[in-house]
Amino acid sequence: MSGPIDEFSFLPEQAAEAGIEASVPRGERLSLALADGRSLSALRYTPADSPDAAPVVTFLHGAGLNAHTWDTTVLALGLPALAIDLPGHGDSSWRDDAAYVARVLAPDVAAGIDAWTDAPQLLVGQSLGGLTAAAVAASRPDLVRELVVIDITPGLDPNAGARQIRDFFAGPATWATRDDLVDRALAFGLGGGTRRKAERGVFFNSRIRSDGRVEWKHHFARLANAASASPAAAASAAAQQDAVSSVLGESGWEDLAAVTAPTVLLRGERGYVTEEDAAEFARRVPAASVDVVASGHNVQEEIPLELGARLRAMAAVA
Repeated sequence: MSGPIDEFSFLPEQAAEAGIEASVPRGERLSLALADGRSLSALRYTPADSPDAAPVVTFLHGAGLNAHTWDTTVLALGLPALAIDLPGHGDSSWRDDAAYVARVLAPDVAAGIDAWTDAPQLLVGQSLGGLTAAAVAASRPDLVRELVVIDITPGLDPNAGARQIRDFFAGPATWATRDDLVDRALAFGLGGGTRRKAERGVFFNSRIRSDGRVEWKHHFARLANAASASPAAAASAAAQQDAVSSVLGESGWEDLAAVTAPTVLLRGERGYVTEEDAAEFARRVPAASVDVVASGHNVQEEIPLELGARLRAMAAVA
């Protein structure tokens, strides 16, 4: 696959595919140095005629994804927006402790929102990003005007998914070319249905190392590869996860209970959150709204036009 001019050169193509006729926003890559030497990365989108407009909506992606998962949703949104690469994903630094849980990630995200916005945000998080968004809203209410949690509730594993996905990322740690990754995605039935879409996804989610080899940007692929190479390590990790899952789930409910901003749960009818999970959410967070949308887990990729329109209407309500 040939490389694009830059990471935002796909936007006109994505707008055309989605039938979005509005002007394509200006995209900018941001980087913030964190106190411990790591860095946090994000994408800022501003209208072509208002390049200095501050974000009003901030997006947090799910495990194994990156900020570009929101591209088409941002195009449909039509408002200044910020999409953050969670630690261990995209262009943000990996964590040495591999602690990719909401309360650990939240301080980094809050630092980014502090640095890159100038008003409380409509904070939107999907899967792991949804739990992280709740932790941000609980700990830094001054940063969040309204909270949207997409297809996740505490107690569900935000790193979970079909066995197919786990097997997909548990391949070799490095690859000769990005074309090899595209071929693998298509062989697993992934990539959005066409080679062109698979190429875009691989470009956004991989990097070329100094030795010329290609690796996935997110840390989970390296962790999955290591686990697949050592069944004992995989069993140990699974046992550890079982031991802490109830604690992490309860901390998520505590975060949601502490959120003072209006809160909405968007549940994909074919997603991870069951009717029972949604009922528990409604019981534990009675002030929140729960809506069902015609989508699977990755709502931002399956119905970006509907999601963008919904968020635009929410952002317009002062």
